[in-house]
Amino acid sequence: MVFSHGWPLSSDAWEDQMKFLAQRGYRVVAHDRRGHGRSGQTWNGNDMDTYADDLAAVFNALDLRDAVLVGHSMGGGEVARYIGRHGSARLSKVVLVGAIPPLMLQSSNNPAGIPVAVFDGIRAGLSADRSQFYRDLSMPFYGANRPGANVSQGVRDFFWLQGMQGSFKSQYECIKQFSEQDFHEDLKKFDIPTLIIHGDNDQMVPIEHSALLSAKLIKQATLKVYPGGSHGLVTTQKDQFNADLLAFIQQQ
Repeated sequence: MVFSHGWPLSSDAWEDQMKFLAQRGYRVVAHDRRGHGRSGQTWNGNDMDTYADDLAAVFNALDLRDAVLVGHSMGGGEVARYIGRHGSARLSKVVLVGAIPPLMLQSSNNPAGIPVAVFDGIRAGLSADRSQFYRDLSMPFYGANRPGANVSQGVRDFFWLQGMQGSFKSQYECIKQFSEQDFHEDLKKFDIPTLIIHGDNDQMVPIEHSALLSAKLIKQATLKVYPGGSHGLVTTQKDQFNADLLAFIQQQ
């Protein structure tokens, strides 16, 4: 099991899944993307191709084979670009969760996408007060602003902590990567079973801009929609997600 985290988090975002699977005998591997978590805060290389190549370096260094590769949010883009650039020879299955592919930004080729002004707002918020921005962002990330939501302060604080561990410059440059990268051609190269999980109340990566489209582009895709699910469903609905993940892993 290999996990790729979302923005602006770290591999710690997967701790519930890693503990769950390791206790059931699976080997689990997760990296902190460059500029995030405990990785080096490089000045250069904050782009999707380099992220995918970094992931390939992890696979090669650990000689990982027959892996189930799981990507959340921007990590889903990293997974897609990894397959686009390096193929699926070391993989057995793929899981995309709240993932950004195929393309988030509105353009002439993607008129139904999200306007650039939204991402400019993220850049402005990050530049004005990164710490407060992450505190505020944790609310829609986990759906804590929805009626009846039960999201602890601890979960929101953990989001803030992971965000603040990363590099300001890397996280800022990352916004362009998760908003403007086009993964259509990468998704067409998927040739192994793929599970797509997405919440229909995802306020960060709306399902209509992402999972519903990716499911049509990936040949062996299975789409599972979580009613009311937030962007942070791997935490807020971890029991359901872990069970679905395990079932997919074990599926022959």
